[in-house]
Amino acid sequence: TELYGAATTEEQRFLHRLLTGELRQGALEGLMVDAVAAASGVAAPAVRRAFMLSGRLPETAATALTGGQDALAAVGLEVGRPVRPMLAAPGDSLDAALAALGTDVTVEHKLDGARIQVHRRGDEVRVWTRTLREITDGVPELVELVRGLPCDTAVLDGETLALDDDGRPRPFQDTMSRFGTEESGGEVMLSPFFFDLLHLDGRDLVDDPTETRLDALAGLLAADTHAALRMPGARRPSPEQAAEVLEEALSAGHEGVVVKDLAAPYAAGRRGRAWQKVKPVHTLDLVVLGAEWGYGRRTGSLSNIHLGARDPDGGEPVMVGKTFKGMTDELLAWQTATFPEYETAREPGVVHLRPELVVEIALDGAQRSTRYPGGVALRFARVLRYRPDKTPAEADSLDAVRALLSG
Repeated sequence: TELYGAATTEEQRFLHRLLTGELRQGALEGLMVDAVAAASGVAAPAVRRAFMLSGRLPETAATALTGGQDALAAVGLEVGRPVRPMLAAPGDSLDAALAALGTDVTVEHKLDGARIQVHRRGDEVRVWTRTLREITDGVPELVELVRGLPCDTAVLDGETLALDDDGRPRPFQDTMSRFGTEESGGEVMLSPFFFDLLHLDGRDLVDDPTETRLDALAGLLAADTHAALRMPGARRPSPEQAAEVLEEALSAGHEGVVVKDLAAPYAAGRRGRAWQKVKPVHTLDLVVLGAEWGYGRRTGSLSNIHLGARDPDGGEPVMVGKTFKGMTDELLAWQTATFPEYETAREPGVVHLRPELVVEIALDGAQRSTRYPGGVALRFARVLRYRPDKTPAEADSLDAVRALLSG
């Protein structure tokens, strides 16, 4: 009531739409952290660190507004309360990542798995996902493995995935079937690979350099029976050795590598470049089959495009995904002006097009899918450019998309 009473009519309208969920205002988490810092008059790093350790932005905002810098500094790591994970920024290439971070780095395998954070206190072990959703009851094998480590309290960071009998990664959906986000094709066992240690037997390590945390992790997993739980990699490799680690990761069926600054503390979010992930980029030339009208700041623009691969048997292109990523304002304007020239039909929110436009797409790979008729879907697709020099007959085939399946 006090807030609405102090607001103008325009501000009241904004608040009403925000609180009822009608407003798509695009305030990302990082922007909200900066806003809390500005509103409370404290330094943004202090807000960011408290948010990382508490995992709860509303509580962090209340702490900043009522207690200021001192209250934020008092927020610490608690075993049993998940910490927001540190994330890797995309690296242009292995050479570029090494040039940016120098020689004091570790280069580790980047798996196509699910991020996990595991807390142990005595015999109690709890497991969370990257989004801090608890999955302890669904992963008993991970609980038992961590319960067998030689420690009383620990907070481990890593990835888990399903492996086949040869030790190669099974398709991504097989891993995600254990997390309740994909249709399960049967029970599969998960294998964990830990790459960081944030707490060990009463000592918090988040503010220590990466090298210190890696030393502690190596000590915890020193026994032969636990060595397989550690993420493969090399510390301070030469450029040639780093390239070998990347080749080993790719040969084993993994995504690539992560290059990490050995001097960096543990910090949540994507702002810094202390961790850089390097993955080979796949590109495909695909046919635009339709587009959806955008919303929010894209209202009035044809945005989310439907993508089709060439049918190797000569039929119509087969839909394999959608994307709205990688589009500049200029490209959105071009699509909105051009697509109606190719329109064949409309339905609410969607314009269907003649399959004549070819677009170059970058993607991280492909996965099995029951959503699309080809049984395969693109992963993390984004637009690079349109290819007026190519006809739909020269687009990549459905077989080329299927060749990118991870298993």
